[in-house]
Amino acid sequence: MVYAIVESGGKQYKAVEGEYIEVDLLPEDLGKKKIIDKVLLLVNGSETFIGSPYLSDVNIDATVTEHFKGSKVIIFKYRPKERYRVKTGHRQKFTRLMVNSIQFPGKQKEAKVSEEGVAPVKKTRAKPAISAKKSEKQPATKAKAAAAKPAKKTSKRTVSSKAEK
Repeated sequence: MVYAIVESGGKQYKAVEGEYIEVDLLPEDLGKKKIIDKVLLLVNGSETFIGSPYLSDVNIDATVTEHFKGSKVIIFKYRPKERYRVKTGHRQKFTRLMVNSIQFPGKQKEAKVSEEGVAPVKKTRAKPAISAKKSEKQPATKAKAAAAKPAKKTSKRTVSSKAEK
């Protein structure tokens, strides 16, 4: 698994190819490509590279997908017996980035695209279908489970009136 720790806005985020990261608001338009070059750490399988402070020749290619606001935070200041109450709120603005690729020297090339424009697909073995015997046994086990449950007991309440006594 390849991932990197990047810095954006004074905060650190874990960037994994094909996943999203939510950073503080960036002044970028939607759909625009963003290259993050402040990479602090890179993990490529069993190899780990640590920068001092940043790694050179390592970039993160990301696409701006959305600008949104975070959840509301309520700040309430209160001093008892002094009639002092101040209520304020805040909603942080964020940018969601889709990490397209992590580029570094020595990275293995992706599967080459064939002439038809489609990457070759790795063939996998099909899973065997459920046999008819199993499908026959399932209703029987459900019937046994239903029979094993105790029936609900109902009690009849008798109402006595004063007139009968």
